[in-house]
Amino acid sequence: MSTFRTIDDLPADSRVLVRLDLNSPIEGGEPQDNRRFERHARTVRELAEAGHRVVCLAHQGRPGSDDFTSLSGHATILSGHLDRDVGFVADTHGEDAIAAIEALSAGEVLLLENTRMCDDELPEAEPAEKAETAYVEALAPYFDAYVNDAYSAAHRKHASLVGFPLVLPAYAGRVMETEYEANTAIARKSFDGPVTMVVGGTKATDVIGVMDALEGTVDRFLLGGVAGELFLRAAGHPVGVDLEGMDLFDDQWEANRELVEGILEERGEEIHLAVDLAYEDDDGERAEHTLEEIDEKRVGYLDVGTETVEAYDPLIRESDAVFVKGALGVFEDERFSVGTVGVLKAIAETDCFSVVGGGDTSRAIEMYGLDEADFSHVSIAGGAYIRALTGKSLPGVELLQASADGD
Repeated sequence: MSTFRTIDDLPADSRVLVRLDLNSPIEGGEPQDNRRFERHARTVRELAEAGHRVVCLAHQGRPGSDDFTSLSGHATILSGHLDRDVGFVADTHGEDAIAAIEALSAGEVLLLENTRMCDDELPEAEPAEKAETAYVEALAPYFDAYVNDAYSAAHRKHASLVGFPLVLPAYAGRVMETEYEANTAIARKSFDGPVTMVVGGTKATDVIGVMDALEGTVDRFLLGGVAGELFLRAAGHPVGVDLEGMDLFDDQWEANRELVEGILEERGEEIHLAVDLAYEDDDGERAEHTLEEIDEKRVGYLDVGTETVEAYDPLIRESDAVFVKGALGVFEDERFSVGTVGVLKAIAETDCFSVVGGGDTSRAIEMYGLDEADFSHVSIAGGAYIRALTGKSLPGVELLQASADGD
């Protein structure tokens, strides 16, 4: 079990400051509804229904980015998930914010303006420094407790994440609680049968680091995506290189070549590589090359092939636990969803402990009509999921634990 307090431990009738992660795609200037709103709504709903006064903090984009915008639209979406009004004030910690906080009644919910519109939020700094910012010092006196529900941002040392738990009793929300339990299971839980990890996506450096860190913990890795091609390159196949206009393979190969070759040499029996790869032919259709057919890379490969999916299927079905980090192909295009969806279907039909990590991969579950309930956990975290798998610290989690230990 986790070593922090949860919202079950909150004293009655508290005024609670709750950090959420509602960072969302912005289209036409408006935030788009997604899984994050639904997940965080559970925490906010429970707090409101328990009679607490609930004030929410969240961020959107970064200063200077196209998606850096106000949270007024986020308040509307969150309200829909809660089936209750969510007030909004376009202020982070000034007079308007304080007045709105003081006006709250039991069970009411308020969302303050984008935390990153406050100069104190960024950049990262040590928690003690963030706790002494004007942002934290202005808001903290108006609250009885701080709740961190933003597991997906728990690897950041921003004021709203690491400052408040030093000056207020700190608790974990439901998202923080469930993400922590699922994403640390690979290190904490013992499994009777094989533990399998599906590795893909475009950020090969991240997943190669995971593979290295999980030596002795994972029994086998099923590879696709950019990392899959880099391992094929290390195995002597003429793939895993950039064609004209590409910028995916060569830099990551140079950065990781020694590690990839070392993993393949020392733990080759754990590494399962694609036996065929899919591409778009001249007619715009899906076509496949077996490895034996590739004497030189002339096309961009967008998915693992059908034979690879058939080879991976039984390995998944005999597993006691399966962890997914990254898609095996460009699943957003239905022609190249075969690998990713095939693996997810096999997991869904298998009675195993399963965690699908990262926002991109988890989107395939919804896109292709799979049932989220068929997986033990579908994570909404990206960077924090990677850090949890590799055993690196998550400051947001550590401060929750320290707050509980301090009582």
